[in-house]
Amino acid sequence: MTSRIVLVHGVLNARTWLWPMAARLRGQGFRVSLFGYSSLWEGPGGAVPRLIETIRAVRADALLGHSLGGLLALEALQQAPELPVSRVVCLGSPLRGSETARRVAERAWARPFLGRSATLLQTGMADWRGNAEVGVVAGDAPRGAGCFFAHFQEPSDGTVALAETRLPWLADHVVLPCSHSGLVLSRQAVTQATSFLRDGRFHHDAEMKVV
Repeated sequence: MTSRIVLVHGVLNARTWLWPMAARLRGQGFRVSLFGYSSLWEGPGGAVPRLIETIRAVRADALLGHSLGGLLALEALQQAPELPVSRVVCLGSPLRGSETARRVAERAWARPFLGRSATLLQTGMADWRGNAEVGVVAGDAPRGAGCFFAHFQEPSDGTVALAETRLPWLADHVVLPCSHSGLVLSRQAVTQATSFLRDGRFHHDAEMKVV
């Protein structure tokens, strides 16, 4: 059976950012829909109800979200547990909350960039207990604007620390040599997402740095 998947972009992005990943997933046989929202003006309060309706309309059984998009995907399933979504892939999502977002919020000139998504970005979804299996593809190439705000003393993708992507209830977790934005453009990330969406696990081979 062909899986129907909804892709959700991250903060300050748009659906066009997901076009390359959508094309690669379609090449793997998935039916892909793209969900767009304004992280500044709409935030979770407006985006999550629309995402729930999109999932219902396209009869999606899987979700993939980058960064904030992963948090929105989980929030949608938490608010509508009857949705028939069996698996979710989060790319670099700060499930434990983002130190970068907290640092940005401390600076008056930068705080507006978080918009109405500030609270969810800072707190994450550590208490999520949904029915879907959740897998995380994280990056450990420390490049990105987040480095200007959060001075990580641990592995990170430049915006989100690896520790912020790990929680005990995850079905699987894999680390790729990618930056935060690079996860969206990575062919390897698509390969890993495809593996999890089909089999419920990532490829943990000798050439892959995994935890």
